[in-house]
Amino acid sequence: MNSIPERALVQQQHKGITKTKLAKRIFFIIFGAVLMGVGIEEFLVPNKILDGGIVGISIILSHLTGWRLGLFIFILNIPFFFIGYKQIGKTFALSTVLGITVLSLTTSFLHDWPVFTEDLLLATVFGGIVLGAGVGIVIRYGGSLDGTEILAILANRRLPFSVGEVIMFFNIFIFGTAGFVFGWDRAMYSILAYFIAFKTIDIVIAGLDESKAAWIISEQHKEIGDAIMARLGRGVTYLTGEGAYTGDDKKVIFCVITRLEEAKLKSIVEELDESAFLAVGNIAEVRGGRFKKRNIH
Repeated sequence: MNSIPERALVQQQHKGITKTKLAKRIFFIIFGAVLMGVGIEEFLVPNKILDGGIVGISIILSHLTGWRLGLFIFILNIPFFFIGYKQIGKTFALSTVLGITVLSLTTSFLHDWPVFTEDLLLATVFGGIVLGAGVGIVIRYGGSLDGTEILAILANRRLPFSVGEVIMFFNIFIFGTAGFVFGWDRAMYSILAYFIAFKTIDIVIAGLDESKAAWIISEQHKEIGDAIMARLGRGVTYLTGEGAYTGDDKKVIFCVITRLEEAKLKSIVEELDESAFLAVGNIAEVRGGRFKKRNIH
């Protein structure tokens, strides 16, 4: 399973890491890899449902040859250990080696265990959720469980396609092959499982209370800013801008809120100035300042 929007997370270099943080990273990479193994062997593979990427190819090869899935997952990812080391860094490469090794061992260990369900829809939904949660945890802590994205990054440098497009083409080929090997109904279930896993990865990485940045331009900037601080308890920053068309000076309100506070922010702005310009965007991480996640009452 690969995930495009999160690539920046795994590209970060972690310098001067403490033993506590290192132990935490190792624990969660192992935990995430085990979760993915459970999703694959207890939900997807027994029901002939595929994941995308290298894991998807491994499932097809395992089915055709009768060899253990974990063996193919490990062997097919070996080239990407070295590529990841050269292109992204030592920390990422070692984290990826750990994650894929644990994933391979987990799938081998669980291969002969009784499956959780033989209902195709339940296997698709819960397999996608468990698999996506595992991948998301590993990515969040600096590793990867699939070499497809690294391959896509390298192909992007030589081909006129984005990383996302390369991965999409790659997975279309895999799911198309699955249609011939397992049947077209299984291929469609595989696409559904992949979509569920992809969305689960986003939730695990960003969090259910993901942060959002808001920019507001209004003549009533002071009133709106005061209301945000009083009613949302959020700090605001006033930025100075200039209208390109009129050349007039503008005050821009900038603030960071949680997803749950977005509706209340819109209500405040609309109440004080219906003609105000409001833009809200997702942000991956917030550090420093006095921003803290809080519950809405």
